[in-house]
Amino acid sequence: MIEWLADYGLFLAKTATLVIALGVILTLIAHGRRKGQSGGGATLKVVELDERFQRRRRQLRLAAEPKASRRQLAKRLKKSGKQADKQSAKERADANTERVWVLDFNGDLKASGTPALAELVSLLLEEIRSGDEVVLRLQSGGGLVHSYGLAAAQLDRLRDAGARLTVCVDKVAASGGYMMACCANQLIAAPFAVIGSIGVVAQIPNVHRLLKKHDVDVELLTAGRYKRTLTVLGENSEEGRAKFLEDLASTHDLFKHYVGERRPGLDVESAATGEIWYGSQALAAGLVDAVGTSDAYLLEKQRQRARVLKVSLETRTGLIGRLGKGVDSRLEKGVDGVLQRVDDLRWQRR
Repeated sequence: MIEWLADYGLFLAKTATLVIALGVILTLIAHGRRKGQSGGGATLKVVELDERFQRRRRQLRLAAEPKASRRQLAKRLKKSGKQADKQSAKERADANTERVWVLDFNGDLKASGTPALAELVSLLLEEIRSGDEVVLRLQSGGGLVHSYGLAAAQLDRLRDAGARLTVCVDKVAASGGYMMACCANQLIAAPFAVIGSIGVVAQIPNVHRLLKKHDVDVELLTAGRYKRTLTVLGENSEEGRAKFLEDLASTHDLFKHYVGERRPGLDVESAATGEIWYGSQALAAGLVDAVGTSDAYLLEKQRQRARVLKVSLETRTGLIGRLGKGVDSRLEKGVDGVLQRVDDLRWQRR
């Protein structure tokens, strides 16, 4: 009997330990989700693109060097790299050094990246100094009017604050995407990037006749003459259809006015037909200011000795991911240094 009680007690202890452990894990998960929903789950990441470019350029030079002379080249590069680091440190300390802040926006139908964009804009407005530039690499085929109206308003905040805003379009900035792009002081598009589509579209299916055929009635009750103009289930009237078209035209006028204010040199009436242009055509039409890629533009900035800093918000995914994101930046830099030396040895041995 005593032995049975001892076994039973041990079983209860194990069970309690398991329940407590599961409780702790579930609490951590719930806390992480609440933190993510409140915006605290995203971490700010800043990468100096020039440093990454120079590191890869170093690897490329070693790879292209004859095997016999790679070791000597690696030593020279290491020595010159230290000198460059000292020079870079001096430039960082120089208040007159131009800083280019790079943001990315990949838009979907709902412009879901707007909250992150708004937070980054707020952060930059506190940090930007005279002579700085913000470069937005934009890609979007447009979407909901109110969603992209809010996204464009975030870029207007930069422009209203006097910041230099350059928008680079490598693939597409159409409809709501162009609404955002036109906020720029300088708009650059790749030769075959899709630009324009200044128009408004709406499509509503109607199954009223199908329901009527099966003796199904739909009661649509509204207070207000135009509370509902076109419906999916009910019978649409000519008055409702006319009002819907009127609303579309009004939205289109607002769109044209918005673009015209930000690009006064553009013939908006000719451009606002809903058509799209490719980058080279868009330049001739006045929709963009230059033809080129974001890569070429940022590389030129690096050659001009500007500091090019890519800024983003990264969402932590899962407990392990959150723990991983907590690694100290100095440790990360040390790891990068070790990896660079390993790469040097890899090329020397080939």
